[in-house]
Amino acid sequence: MSNIAVVAHAADDLRVEEIEEPRPAPGEAIVEVAYGGICGSDLHYWMHGAAGASVLREPMILGHEVSGVVSAAAADGTGPAVGARVAVHPLTPHDDGRTPWPHEHPNLAPASTYLGSAMLLPHTQGAFARRVALPARMLHELPAGMDLRTAALAEPAAVAWHGVHQAGDVAGRTVAVIGAGPIGQLVASVAQGLGASRVTVTDLHERPREIAAARGIATLDARDADAIAALHADVVIESSGTVPGLGAAVSAAVRGGVVVMLGLQRAGEVPAPIATAITRELTLRGSFRFGAEFDDVIEALATGRIDVTGIVSDVMPAEHALPAFALAADASRSCKVLLEFR
Repeated sequence: MSNIAVVAHAADDLRVEEIEEPRPAPGEAIVEVAYGGICGSDLHYWMHGAAGASVLREPMILGHEVSGVVSAAAADGTGPAVGARVAVHPLTPHDDGRTPWPHEHPNLAPASTYLGSAMLLPHTQGAFARRVALPARMLHELPAGMDLRTAALAEPAAVAWHGVHQAGDVAGRTVAVIGAGPIGQLVASVAQGLGASRVTVTDLHERPREIAAARGIATLDARDADAIAALHADVVIESSGTVPGLGAAVSAAVRGGVVVMLGLQRAGEVPAPIATAITRELTLRGSFRFGAEFDDVIEALATGRIDVTGIVSDVMPAEHALPAFALAADASRSCKVLLEFR
């Protein structure tokens, strides 16, 4: 079977094309990719030729939310054996030699690379291909019985897990989630699984609210400003990455509450109701990717502690990447869209 990959060449130029077979370095294994989840950054590279400050300057294989099976173990003996079913942790932390950062938080390393990122040149190629060579340290074995489709959610679920933990212990507390896209859905499920007393999500579209409601999560129309302000949530997690979403997050928080800014806002200055945050003594916290939590997240997915029912709305063959990306971009019709490479 030919080794096809999903490659972004420029804005509105996404191609499914044959690539060479991977040639692993000594510390790399070859993975037969099973599923890959289409992320918001993948959509931005397709639609705009850039994801924030990361601008396409050469063709790049997309994809960092992947699961698969090891078909050739690393030659240096590290990592999983042949036949191991794995999820991929796409981060490689790097120091730039001048910027201080907390080394116990690898997600904050200043010169890190991430699969499928155009931040640096040459770009860090992603894993949307039938066969890829990946560092063995990125490969995390799955518990027995965990299916590869669920495992493809490990990366976004880890983003959600990290964001919820940025608020501290949510057990017995009320949680509001602004934006019920794939990350918001996973945030809500993580908060549920960690014992929040009530979880409410907001979204502009009916379909995401229906998906959340089916898991026992309360929902609000994002345009209902009065209802959002009446939440008085102990913890609010902003997952939409929009200016109105950030304003709604501050509005939804109880006095003395915590607002976690998980959705990546646009570059530069962003307006926000800071006076309200000050007078309510809110704690505003950022959340960026994740670090060492990956195995905890895999276990939580395997046991069902993170309920992902309904979050994968569509699975499409990798050969149909263009219509799959179009579907993933339509929040009114889909949630998480997976590409199948097998």
